Amino acid sequence: MTGTRASRRNWSEMGAQPFEVIIPQETLDDLRERLARTRWPDEVAGAGWDYGSNLVYVKELTDYWQHGFDWRAQEAKINRFAHFRVEVDGVGIHFIHERGRGPEPIPIILTHGWPDSFYRMLRITPLLVDPARHGGNPADSFDVIVPSLPGYGFSDRLTERGMTPSRIAHLWARLMTQELGYERFAAQGGDIGSGVTQQLALDHPDSLVGIHLTDVPYLNLVTFYGDASELSEAERKYLEEGRKWGQEEGGYAVVQSTKPQTLAYGLNDSPAGLAAWILEKFRSWSDSDGDVEKRFSKDELLANLTIYWATETINSSFRVYYEPFHNPPPANAGERVEVPTGFAMFPKDLVPAPREWAERFFNVEH
Repeated sequence: MTGTRASRRNWSEMGAQPFEVIIPQETLDDLRERLARTRWPDEVAGAGWDYGSNLVYVKELTDYWQHGFDWRAQEAKINRFAHFRVEVDGVGIHFIHERGRGPEPIPIILTHGWPDSFYRMLRITPLLVDPARHGGNPADSFDVIVPSLPGYGFSDRLTERGMTPSRIAHLWARLMTQELGYERFAAQGGDIGSGVTQQLALDHPDSLVGIHLTDVPYLNLVTFYGDASELSEAERKYLEEGRKWGQEEGGYAVVQSTKPQTLAYGLNDSPAGLAAWILEKFRSWSDSDGDVEKRFSKDELLANLTIYWATETINSSFRVYYEPFHNPPPANAGERVEVPTGFAMFPKDLVPAPREWAERFFNVEH
């Protein structure tokens, strides 16, 4: 695909600076001391996970966090990737940038969601960068850019208002075109990342060769102005299932989008509390059949948790929930994305949207 590659400028000629993930030892020592002093809550007998994170499993996981987990080993794995930081419109952004190993790699920016971090993308990045090494076609290689959302990981923790998906999309466009020098690129996202990617396609369609999503962004429910009677049976079922899911499972989002500061005091102070809040989502939102370690190892769960803990970003991570619900939607909200769009809709996802719903908002190619 032509017109997608950046000129081979040296990093010294650009604003981005190489970055290494190193958590101070005193932070790790303090983490273990806090885990040792955890004051555990009680639990209803036989409750399992009905009331939230199961006490037995949280104790098991945090005991391993305290006594067995090797952050330095995870840190070494993380630092095998090429990390950078750059200031974009006054916001410090951490990102991974891995050059594709193929004849003409397509640049792609991968945007994570909550309670994820850039760490989640480390599994797929090598497959995209070097498909030939994994049994694929080298012509399908990508230059992979994985930023940490503002307020997440090693990007800046912002204390001003207004960091909406639209604002983040603007930062991503600047990162890709002005800082990294790509004329055109692809974009992928899920969860919060899907909303950012949709807005990127609405605001910067000429810069995008295509987008890929793992869900239809929730904001489309809010901005749907059509006649509900025109919806298909599958769409009506989807909306009803979404409503039920919100009543049963959406309490976290209500808190994070209304009073996040109140919640943050406990989670920023207690690693066990942070683990319980995030762990329950990894279990219930994955195809795990109730066994979270069927999909994620303890080391993977704790690497992600340690990033949140060490960077003290749980509070700032909540703001991408708060801001969209306290700022007017962008003027083009609800408009149809004409950039070619692909979806991966997994049958055991929370509430998979039918194709006809996606086609109301996107130029769905597959």
